[in-house]
Amino acid sequence: MSNPNLSSFIWSVADLLRGDYKQSEYGKVILPFTVLRRLDCVLEATKPAVLAERALREKAGINPEPFLRRASQQLFFNTSPLDLKKLMGDHDHIGENLRAYLQAFSPEVRDIFESFEFHTQIDKLTKSGLLYLVTEKFANIDLHPDTVSNDEMGTVFEELIRKFAELSNETAGEHFTPREVIRLMVNLLFIEDDQALTKPGVVRSLYDPTAGTGGMLSVADEHLASLNPDARLVMYGQELNPESYAICKADMLIKGQDIANIIFGNTLSADGLLGKHFDYMLSNPPFGVEWKKIEKDIRKEAEQMGFNGRFGPGLPRVSDGSLLFLLHLVSKMRPAVDGGSRFGIVLNGSPLFTGGAGSGESEIRRYMLENDLVEAIIGLPTDMFYNTGISTYVWIVSNRKPAARRGKLQLIDASNFWQKMRKSLGSKRKELSPEHIDEITRLFGQFEEANTDAEGTPVPISRIFKNEDFGYRTITVERPTRDEAGNIVLATKGKAKGKPVPDSSLRDTENVPLSEDVHTYFKREVLPHAPDAWIDSDKTKVGYEIPFNRHFYVFKPPRPLAEIDAELKGVTDRILTLINGLTA
Repeated sequence: MSNPNLSSFIWSVADLLRGDYKQSEYGKVILPFTVLRRLDCVLEATKPAVLAERALREKAGINPEPFLRRASQQLFFNTSPLDLKKLMGDHDHIGENLRAYLQAFSPEVRDIFESFEFHTQIDKLTKSGLLYLVTEKFANIDLHPDTVSNDEMGTVFEELIRKFAELSNETAGEHFTPREVIRLMVNLLFIEDDQALTKPGVVRSLYDPTAGTGGMLSVADEHLASLNPDARLVMYGQELNPESYAICKADMLIKGQDIANIIFGNTLSADGLLGKHFDYMLSNPPFGVEWKKIEKDIRKEAEQMGFNGRFGPGLPRVSDGSLLFLLHLVSKMRPAVDGGSRFGIVLNGSPLFTGGAGSGESEIRRYMLENDLVEAIIGLPTDMFYNTGISTYVWIVSNRKPAARRGKLQLIDASNFWQKMRKSLGSKRKELSPEHIDEITRLFGQFEEANTDAEGTPVPISRIFKNEDFGYRTITVERPTRDEAGNIVLATKGKAKGKPVPDSSLRDTENVPLSEDVHTYFKREVLPHAPDAWIDSDKTKVGYEIPFNRHFYVFKPPRPLAEIDAELKGVTDRILTLINGLTA
């Protein structure tokens, strides 16, 4: 932790909780108390002015709230004459006084403590006889901005979040994206806009529909501040998990940011920022999570609104909703005529290839590629996330592609860009070093095909394709039914009268690349093997898939047989020597 005094203080509180609380529950007490003490210190200097303003406005019969924000010189306020130090003066009524103090905060701050379910912890601490002791601990630590800056406080709080996520029995990855993955995504997001972002007075919006504890928003804000301290990033987010939502809002509040744009709820079934569009977006939605609980809402929107809603291009299978988040982000893009948008989203391998032509997944890929929205897909190493060891991919999506990228898609294989972690965290055993992040960013920025050398063999790490290279037509190949004498059976009625009756047991399908003429392909690949075959054009479907790994496969010829034989002989000879030694 960046501040060793704060670190030792936090763990001294943990020592108090030991025995009455499990390790995994420490965060439920320490995080909200840390927020409370920080806000307590921030409001200390303006407390008399706020109380005076409240008395004045209430006497005049005027709603005091707007005046109280101005008097507090913050985006929030507290109207109680109490603070944590004053609470120490009444040991016997600490619980009810603490509740009254919390209730006197402005609504957006009360919402944080309600989402933390802090009242439950007050009850539990009271029963354990710990409430006064814990409150006293926090009342005696100085978290005033003059002592601990917003940046320092933000760092301490983020490290606490990480620490408690590790201790928790819950999967840390549900609430937390590794920092180096976020840094990579942020680099890729801003790379072509560095010049624009360094102009004075720049204001940009950033949105995360699966905000978690706010890590993506925080890292993006830090990155922009490093480019241009005068730039301002207005941040928006939505989060489903109440505790993560509370932590996200608390983290932003601690850093002095407006928390009015962080919404609670399920982004897919209840978009909390309806009609809003953003300059930049980042998301790490849950991998492979089914959407059965909200299926009715999703299907209703898709059917009633079509392309005027979020899900016009198609719906993936109910067992994996990650592509729904992709479509949600597309709907949040600022129109290209207004400057457009760019976003990064982490997905597993399934959205690249699951579903044949005409399926929901294929139709979503078709929409993305035919509308030229995908700039690049970066394959990350396995074992990068806390809750899964599977392969993951970062999609960079934009409706304002630079001229050189138009009509094209870049694939970058960064699966070998990793270093081993000193200590594994859940499923996370690997991490990206700053050098790896720089190299991936360079490959993306240069937009060129590139190879690396592996034992004298060039291995591709960056490849560039036309969008249509990923498209194909699935054609249905029919063959005639024949009678016992081997004669073709002809239909006797309907539109097909006089034509051969197809034999369903001989029916087959072929995938023909979009770049190739179907009939040319059919003559070359099918007719030489089945001269009586024909295409049922009514059943032809267009599909898209991105077989990522296939494009980076390098054939390794097997070793010479003589070499393998010699190795086997050596092993056999050693075994025989050992056996002879045992029987001697």
